[in-house]
Amino acid sequence: MRRVNHKARNVNGILLLDKPAGITSNAALQHAKRLLNARKAGHTGSLDPLATGLLPICFGEATKFSQFLLDADKSYWTLACLGVRTNTGDADGDVVATKPSQHITEAQITAQLALLQGTIDQIPPMYSALKYQGKPLYKLARAGISVTIKSRKVTIHKLQLLAFSETEIQLMITCSKGTYVRTLVEDLGNALGCGAHVKQLRRLSTGPYIKGKMHTLTAIEDIANQSWQNDTQLKEPLENKAAFKALDGLLLPPDTAVSTLNAVQCNVEQIKDLQQGKFVILSEIPKVIGMVRVYGSGKIGANAVFIGLAELAEDGVMRAKRLMQPNMVTGLMKSS
Repeated sequence: MRRVNHKARNVNGILLLDKPAGITSNAALQHAKRLLNARKAGHTGSLDPLATGLLPICFGEATKFSQFLLDADKSYWTLACLGVRTNTGDADGDVVATKPSQHITEAQITAQLALLQGTIDQIPPMYSALKYQGKPLYKLARAGISVTIKSRKVTIHKLQLLAFSETEIQLMITCSKGTYVRTLVEDLGNALGCGAHVKQLRRLSTGPYIKGKMHTLTAIEDIANQSWQNDTQLKEPLENKAAFKALDGLLLPPDTAVSTLNAVQCNVEQIKDLQQGKFVILSEIPKVIGMVRVYGSGKIGANAVFIGLAELAEDGVMRAKRLMQPNMVTGLMKSS
């Protein structure tokens, strides 16, 4: 791809990246950021190097709403190896113990899976990015330092056995934020008395992104290369370059990250008040209170302009919580 020697662009939107195996989530983020020549970007929940699948990347203004994706439920497919324990809980680690698993029955597995569903206590693995006294646990683990890690509550909404053999099982998992699939598989293996580790792991969904099309880094590179080759407008402004237009076309709007929240519509004056830090009193109080999406003119779900998020109280008073930059909605600021 042609090297872009311009300063980074203000890119706004969400890329549903299909992270490849073998690299960290941050490495995938930085690669995507370079391809789009974006000024600001962040991912919404790390995947282990071994794992593949959905890694939503928020660019620009969309980073304001990334916390909602970090806090969202997620679903995974995993292939687990029975009878083998590793020091990391997955196939990237060293084998620390082996036991026969041929005697394990499908009924035994199903019974233990039932016990692992619901709200459970889970101890995060030592080989994780969680920090202990300011240092990532995996760095302590690599240095041979062991520390006591507090358990935490996670919720396993669904834990389904898809396939079973004497040495491998396939599982479908839907869980709350902060759940470690490696730990879940290890706990299952310990309960069965044979041990287990994750052989393959793929994230299938995050929050509202259940069936969205994911884009691989390879596909994004191909789009960029093809667009640069076909770009004959060498003197065009950077934002008009065909390559960036094609890449920006892969992005979802920022409000898709919070699409599960209720929506309200405001007029121009109300939007101005919110942007100036003033409260707004709605003439008609919606039935649902709490955090809401705020839109300007247009049809919500179609062409309405997303303003941001606000907190709506029972008395109809609404206060801004997290808004898009005013220059992103300048069209709404014109007096009608």
